[in-house]
Amino acid sequence: MQAIFFISVFFCDAADEGVSVNFLKILALFSVTAVAEIVGCYLPWLVLKQGKSAWLLLPAAISLALFSWLLSLHPSAAARTYAAYGGVYIAAALIWLCVVEGVALTRWDIAGACIALAGMAVIMLQPSSV
Repeated sequence: MQAIFFISVFFCDAADEGVSVNFLKILALFSVTAVAEIVGCYLPWLVLKQGKSAWLLLPAAISLALFSWLLSLHPSAAARTYAAYGGVYIAAALIWLCVVEGVALTRWDIAGACIALAGMAVIMLQPSSV
């Protein structure tokens, strides 16, 4: 998280405090969006791979609908939003892997997530005049 804040400060004009707050809001929205997508995909996986109840498909569908709606809340172009969101998704998926599935992250996982988050910051913090 400190790396993200450093990136946001690095790319933002020091006099423009609103950009840092806006960046944190975008990061929070992307994080919630990522959880909605992961849940929407993980539940069907449980049904198909682990023989869990087909009733899990109902909350999965709701979660994926929520995911789509959350992505639509961003004011920037859809493809730019999806590209930036991908960085947060990578980090969230790795956190899910560790917390929910109990798989230890490697230093390569962590490095990859940091690079992806840096890419997200570059995309979302670009000057509006570009």
